[in-house]
Amino acid sequence: MPWWDLRSVFVFKNFRCFSQSQNGLSQRLETSAGFSQLFRPLIAHKKHQGRMRDAQPGSHTVSVRSHGVTVASYTVRSHGITVARTHLNDWMILILLLGIVVLLNVIHPFYRFVGKDMMEDLKYPLKSNTVPFWAVPVYAVLLPMVVFLLIYFRRRDVYDLHHAILGLLFSVVVTAVITGAIKDAVGRPRPDFFWRCFPDGKEVYDKWGDVVCHGDKNVVREGHKSFPSGHTSLSFAGLGFLSLYLSGKIQVFDCRGHVAKLCLVLLPLLLASLVAISRVDDYWHHWQDVFAGGLIGLVVATLCYLQFFPPPYNDQGWATYAYSRMLEESQGAVETSNGENANANNTCNAEVQIGSQPNHRNNNTFTGISLSGDSGPTVEDLESGRR
Repeated sequence: MPWWDLRSVFVFKNFRCFSQSQNGLSQRLETSAGFSQLFRPLIAHKKHQGRMRDAQPGSHTVSVRSHGVTVASYTVRSHGITVARTHLNDWMILILLLGIVVLLNVIHPFYRFVGKDMMEDLKYPLKSNTVPFWAVPVYAVLLPMVVFLLIYFRRRDVYDLHHAILGLLFSVVVTAVITGAIKDAVGRPRPDFFWRCFPDGKEVYDKWGDVVCHGDKNVVREGHKSFPSGHTSLSFAGLGFLSLYLSGKIQVFDCRGHVAKLCLVLLPLLLASLVAISRVDDYWHHWQDVFAGGLIGLVVATLCYLQFFPPPYNDQGWATYAYSRMLEESQGAVETSNGENANANNTCNAEVQIGSQPNHRNNNTFTGISLSGDSGPTVEDLESGRR
């Protein structure tokens, strides 16, 4: 065979081997890329499942998005019993406090000495209540609960609903206990005590100068419960709690200067103030009584509110403490899951790259062409007969 034919044979063989090696290498690379593309959705799906699973602290369920964490809704049907069992001791204490309130109303108040000269300031007319006692639970308890339910139907957060109701009831009941205990201990006469003690206007005093009442016993006993005002304290306890609740939900103290929010928050306090004024206008209380009652109600409402909610000026003031802790735990779980999944992806990519390197070296050896400067017979060497 002529030398040119021999050269053509070698060229053809090397070209065929080179083509086969290139095809094999491309096939392997395509296989590796296909492997990566094949398992990438699976890894991503497992990553998403890991996020969803790790972001479930206890009975909480959260859905993770690319920009953050969104907490799913917790309804009364799904989590109501669990939340109630968690605060079972609180509900039992609340029932005990209700029993104490009933007992304080039965106890006879202290009968303070009332002389003839003191009667000059206690001769205001005996009037009926502008705000009856049965109306106090309506606007101080039921009205805030209606607001809580409206917000619940919008947010679907049973924790917020439960803690708001429990905090409101504690605020009102604890205030009732404090007010009732002080009433019975002080025994201050009401401004209309004269007509309670002497309904016919005929004054009777004993040898020490103390009054000898001949009016209705229940009316006289009620006349010794002036300080502090029960209407006022309960009004500020319930409506004050509602005011704090609204200020946190609409973020009044967000430093944006929306006066409309402030007006909405002040409405419950205005209603409570009007009730307090009516007690003085009806001559059932002195101004010191309503001042002390309002102070007691506001202080107790603030303390009870802060047991379940952050301060209204806080960035998380719109949520309960339980909700904020749940968000922190969920975000921590998601960040941990992201780190683990990132390490798994890096390990998978490294394995794919390491697996492709031996194949690349084998293909270069098979073709007989030195791609990296390795020694080996070339076409020119074979032609010159060196090897």
